[in-house]
Amino acid sequence: MTTHPGDDLRGCIGYPEPTMPLADAIKDSAISACARDPRFPPVTPGELADVKVEVSLLTPPEEIHVKKQTDIPQHVMVGTDGLIVQKGWARGLLLPQVPVEWGWDAEEFLSQACAKAGLPPDSWLDKDTKVFKFQAEVFSEEGPRGEVRRRNLSEEHGSSH
Repeated sequence: MTTHPGDDLRGCIGYPEPTMPLADAIKDSAISACARDPRFPPVTPGELADVKVEVSLLTPPEEIHVKKQTDIPQHVMVGTDGLIVQKGWARGLLLPQVPVEWGWDAEEFLSQACAKAGLPPDSWLDKDTKVFKFQAEVFSEEGPRGEVRRRNLSEEHGSSH
């Protein structure tokens, strides 16, 4: 969920792996994004006219296996892949649209996923850090309570660079 017209993040919580029926997951995630995202105060009824809703349906995460950690960026496609970085209990997830919106390359995307996990940005180079990738079908309102359209992230990535 983002503010309109600034597109600032206002709430984002979901399930990276299927744990319940899709309709239940969407409903629970929407409630959580509005009321339980610890980064933001709960959304008030007065704000609803100024937020856009976006839903990302994720594929199951797949671990990236490489012989050398420095090869990981070659296996990350900005505009297609989302990332999960995990080391011990620390875990951070960034959706595929995030690097497109910020103009990041694969290495910056990996570093930011580490930071999201609370790890140093270069933790993806540590052999004890697991890196997973996934893809998403992303549906977004064009404006508050507006038409919903499917986003083409690779097209957006191509037009921004």
